[in-house]
Amino acid sequence: MITPEDIKKIKDYLEKSENPLFFFDDDPDGLASFLLLWKHIGRGHGVMVKGKPEVSEEYVRKVNEYHPDKVFILDKPMLSQDFVNKDNVPIIHIDHHPPIKIKGTHYFNPLLNDPKDNRPTSYWCYQVTQQNQWIAMIGIIGDWFIPEFAKEFTKKYPKILPKVNNPAQALFNTEFGKLVKVFSFIQKGKTSDTMRCVRVLTRINNPNEILEQTTKEGKFIYRYYEKVNKEYEKVLEEAKKKSGDKLILFTYPSLKDSFTGNLANELSSKYPNKLIIIGRDKGDKVIMSLRSEKYNVRDIIEKAVEGLDGYGGGHEHACGSNISKDDYSEYIKRIKEQL
Repeated sequence: MITPEDIKKIKDYLEKSENPLFFFDDDPDGLASFLLLWKHIGRGHGVMVKGKPEVSEEYVRKVNEYHPDKVFILDKPMLSQDFVNKDNVPIIHIDHHPPIKIKGTHYFNPLLNDPKDNRPTSYWCYQVTQQNQWIAMIGIIGDWFIPEFAKEFTKKYPKILPKVNNPAQALFNTEFGKLVKVFSFIQKGKTSDTMRCVRVLTRINNPNEILEQTTKEGKFIYRYYEKVNKEYEKVLEEAKKKSGDKLILFTYPSLKDSFTGNLANELSSKYPNKLIIIGRDKGDKVIMSLRSEKYNVRDIIEKAVEGLDGYGGGHEHACGSNISKDDYSEYIKRIKEQL
């Protein structure tokens, strides 16, 4: 867990910051974490870190552009030491992936105190703010965890989220799942378009504005979601055709949008006893999302990637990997041998 004392420290850093800069991951957990902190103080700038696990040295230009007094890094598992060395303001890094050791940051991760506690970053940001529970719920359940306050949310919004037993039910059998998709799909497309959606989201105060399109902001967000969802559904139908005995392996050409994580999550819920590998060709690499309720995906890919040109990692049952096309066949072969 992140201790109450550390939660207070994060809150103090946030509330005393006059011009914070937030770097956040391009998934519902990362987006919800940003929205929770930004809406709590109503100031600062957000930068979505798209398509890569690391906040690298290249993002120093954003620090130079916005001149923040504090930098918050949310739900990013990797941070470049070069970025830290060239940044001249305090860095508050909140994450829930396997801990890293970087000098010069204020680092908060529940796994430091309990190796089994990987509750999402948005969970901890909600502990800091205690506001906008609906946003926290989207980020948390979108990262496959049901928080203890889910019953409170269900009582307030029973039509959106009836009682469920696990995250998969919430994500794929309820209106709440559509909200998670909205948070995911508005991060697809050009960065300028996605950040416009994020800015619009800061002005939305309850989930019905989106689902029922009761405000102009809600209508704007829902229309963007619908456009992306049409493309997603086409790719999903193709992926379903690739089901094997123990494995679903599906790769698709690089489109303007990446759906690897979304496809892997949805297929994993439909086929819980299989390993799901969704890959996207991108240049000389294959970028993959891997999911399984049955197998320890992290252990499998750590063994499979050894000695190959690429990398992979993440959680026990949900990981990402990036492998050169030259090594892709060997990588898949090694994975299959472990099933």
